[in-house]
Amino acid sequence: MKALIQRVSRASVEVDGELVGSIGQGLLLFLGVEKRDDHQVADKMLSKILSYRVFENGQGRMDLSLADIEGGLLVVSQFTLVAKTNKGKRPSFSSAAPPSHGELIYDHFLTEAKSAHGCVESGKFGADIQVSLINDGPVTIIIDTKNKE
Repeated sequence: MKALIQRVSRASVEVDGELVGSIGQGLLLFLGVEKRDDHQVADKMLSKILSYRVFENGQGRMDLSLADIEGGLLVVSQFTLVAKTNKGKRPSFSSAAPPSHGELIYDHFLTEAKSAHGCVESGKFGADIQVSLINDGPVTIIIDTKNKE
């Protein structure tokens, strides 16, 4: 599983011109599910994201987590994150989970996120989504569970 987090002042997602999720200060999370990912991998990723210290404390150091600031979490499914790019000039998605498995793991991640954290919004799995954001910093970080094949 791979995640790309962006610290944002605000972010939102639309599907077919309809707003389906938005947050104020917090994290925009793009989540890529791989073939071998399971609920345990999703739970580990969620725990890391909620406690990852990317928000500034009073001294200007990145020392506070999403949980610490009670910020929003906007989760967007993005299988392109797991693309293999080491060969050729076109990405390979051979390590991406098939849609049915990807949706199962994504839904589990969302359910657990909503249970563990107060403000969780999401896009719609498999939809063509338009994302709007104000990147704060900018702070953009890739988190990888390092699944071995």
